[in-house]
Amino acid sequence: MKTSEASTHPMMGVLTLAALLIFAAGHLQAQDPVKAASNNFTVLLDNERVRVLDFHSTAGQKVPMHSHPAYVSYSISGSGKTRFTTPDGKTTEQPANTGQATWHDAGTHASEYIGPGATHVLLVELKPPAGGK
Repeated sequence: MKTSEASTHPMMGVLTLAALLIFAAGHLQAQDPVKAASNNFTVLLDNERVRVLDFHSTAGQKVPMHSHPAYVSYSISGSGKTRFTTPDGKTTEQPANTGQATWHDAGTHASEYIGPGATHVLLVELKPPAGGK
């Protein structure tokens, strides 16, 4: 019985380490967009209720994996589409038209603007109410 217990312990250690590395890798990749792409995002307002981000990008420029709480985006300029890639590799594309407001659920993604020229977007990230109200 000691032989099987001894052989199980190293395997449990390896499995635990693998699980921790996968979990940590997901958290390292999914960071604040301002830290992930400081050349693209600027914080315009940050208080207890919202954070407003100013986003600029050019066609083909890729923004690394990052996370947002639920947010609204408003396209100031640009006419193309944005390709979003989730951590599991799934990609979706959304049109990016000037004057368009779009709701986004909380999530993690990388992105790439596909279109002529550049895009300029405001993002209003929502924060949970203080005290749960």
